[in-house]
Amino acid sequence: MVGAAIRRAGEKVKGKLAEPIWALGAMSGTSLDGVDAAMVLTDGVTISEFGGCGYRGYTDAEQAVLRMALGKWPGDDLDAAASVILDAHIAALRGFDAEVVGFHGQTLAHEPQGRGTHQLGDGAALAEALERTVVWDFRSTDVDMGGEGAPLAPFFHWACAKWVDADVPVAFLNLGGVGNLTWVDPASDAPEAPGALLAFDTGPANAPINDLMMERRGLSYDKGGALAAQGQVVDGALELFLEEGYFRKMPPKSLDRNDFSLMLDLVRELGDADAAATMTAMAAAAVMQGMEHCPVLPDRLLVTGGGRHNPVMMAMLDSALDCKVQPVETVGLNGDMLEAQAFAYLAVRVMRGLPTSAPGTTGVRTPVGGGQISRN
Repeated sequence: MVGAAIRRAGEKVKGKLAEPIWALGAMSGTSLDGVDAAMVLTDGVTISEFGGCGYRGYTDAEQAVLRMALGKWPGDDLDAAASVILDAHIAALRGFDAEVVGFHGQTLAHEPQGRGTHQLGDGAALAEALERTVVWDFRSTDVDMGGEGAPLAPFFHWACAKWVDADVPVAFLNLGGVGNLTWVDPASDAPEAPGALLAFDTGPANAPINDLMMERRGLSYDKGGALAAQGQVVDGALELFLEEGYFRKMPPKSLDRNDFSLMLDLVRELGDADAAATMTAMAAAAVMQGMEHCPVLPDRLLVTGGGRHNPVMMAMLDSALDCKVQPVETVGLNGDMLEAQAFAYLAVRVMRGLPTSAPGTTGVRTPVGGGQISRN
């Protein structure tokens, strides 16, 4: 019944019976830097236009509250963190004229084969405050049906590949707190079609480097890779990192932000610069390992997320991979807002009964649409 309803809704959209609407997406990633907000005009299948965007950074005090909440689950004392998330999102999202809001919330813990996945955030309260329909809790249904619940941006990456008129396979690499890779066959008719997408988390990216910078320097991140550029990669630590069993696991697969906390232990005895250089190399090496899972080598690797601003990491990837490595801006996309845009796009899919994940993206048994809908 559910599958038939999804197919009927998809046929209506593909038949252009559903008109594009303006959707507003919000993303607060595991790097804990702030809330991105971005508008997309879409029918839930194709991208018609990109709209305005905004950003509301977390203060140092707010970041401290969110850091204390990492790893916690429903039932823990999370009132302070919930207040930070709600207030920051209200501030970031007010002023946009959208028919629907896609609200990801803040991931605190992720154990898809254990306790599930936990994105803190009250979509109903946000809908009331914004006086807008809000789609939220995107991941739980996928996990409940046996999927990893992550990554969820791949369906949007498929739409982006269509938007840039890609005619050969391409890959999108998001270097956020965790790295995730999406391989796209743009010849496919729908993102849920068999073989259209392969997606998975590659490994840690910015999160452990940010933790190192906070611990050693009291800074939130290594701006421009400046500290890493001063150091040398310690091969022994890098080799120990690559022995982690996660890299031998076949995708789809996903990670929690803190699954690779051992990285800090591996560089504990190193000086600040060498530690930063080695952890940056670890993030790049994780991507290199992940690229081996691609069905065919993509024509180009389009990089989004904060990591694309790190020239040390980008140079490592460019020198090691046999395809072009480029920031997504080279094809006219906004790498700072792609995740927020993804949840705008996914919100419309949820509203229209279309799937938001599939076996090739999360390992879920069958294409499934997630998300709760709260109307103001």
